Amino acid sequence: MTVMRSAIAPALAILAAASVLAQAPEGKKPEPKRPSLSVKATPGTGMVPVRILVAAELKGGDDDFEAYYCPTIEWSWGDGTSSEETKDCEPYEVGKSQIKRRYSVFHNYKRAGAYRISFRLKDGDKVLAATTTVVRLLGGGY
Repeated sequence: MTVMRSAIAPALAILAAASVLAQAPEGKKPEPKRPSLSVKATPGTGMVPVRILVAAELKGGDDDFEAYYCPTIEWSWGDGTSSEETKDCEPYEVGKSQIKRRYSVFHNYKRAGAYRISFRLKDGDKVLAATTTVVRLLGGGY
């Protein structure tokens, strides 16, 4: 038993020191990790009239990233129309509140053309994150 104790004690001391170093300085929270934002349209090309599924996704970062908790969602369709959604959420709680990771919606296009679709996460008028994709549509339309 003595041999085992002497081998374990240094290992425990190293783990304790690593734990202290990993903690944020007293009184200072660690910097939150911002998720990255991507958007994809399916199909990306097609013949009009067509219904496009657009999905925006937050990848990586903290699940409770406060700035992205309960944002206003804005879609701009590139055809002169846009849509916006705001939810009524519970107050944010550190370590408990979860950000939404995926947003998806369908949009109908009737005319041929290249359309830049924009997705924005907003807090009031402030844009927190934004990304775009392009769909290319062919056909006569109506």
